[in-house]
Amino acid sequence: MFPSLINDEAMKNKLSPFQSEELLNTLKARFNQNMNRHTGLVWNEVLAKIVKDDKKLWSLNEMEITGGEPDVVGLDKKTGEYIFYDCSAESPKGRRSICYDPEALAERKENKPANSAIGLAADMGIEILTEEQYRYLQQLGHFDTKTSSWVKTPADIRNLGGALFCDRRYNHVFTYHNGAESYYAGRGFRGCLMV
Repeated sequence: MFPSLINDEAMKNKLSPFQSEELLNTLKARFNQNMNRHTGLVWNEVLAKIVKDDKKLWSLNEMEITGGEPDVVGLDKKTGEYIFYDCSAESPKGRRSICYDPEALAERKENKPANSAIGLAADMGIEILTEEQYRYLQQLGHFDTKTSSWVKTPADIRNLGGALFCDRRYNHVFTYHNGAESYYAGRGFRGCLMV
């Protein structure tokens, strides 16, 4: 039987040992190269948390393969969880040209995008960044200087058909609005994962 034809629920959202090792090596190298993002945190302690949860490891891999370059940006002192954000210089390449959420995708009659930011994030097991989280990320470097990223939109704005996105231009972080059904080649989304 071909591996692609095996429908084993136990293997869903789980990486092979080779994939896990490759991802962990990538995450470790990124962690060590960007200590300014997580001052005072220790890789071996982060690693101990990651390897305990196959689903979180799978989600980190999804962030990686879609171009997000996930990295640790903090530790939640209340929960003891490490906070990973997508830290790619530009909005993740494998998540662009998508509208805001599944409702906007369903409303679009013509030229539908392949997915939505909220829908794809849910499929990946991550959360889309809030505006506050996005602004925190921008304190750690310069991100989205050529692209933009959808951010979690307050219900009162979304109920009226709008959605928010952010970018960095002229050394400032800007928040804008657009119709939730819109999509652009230069707009994706950044995610957050608690591990």
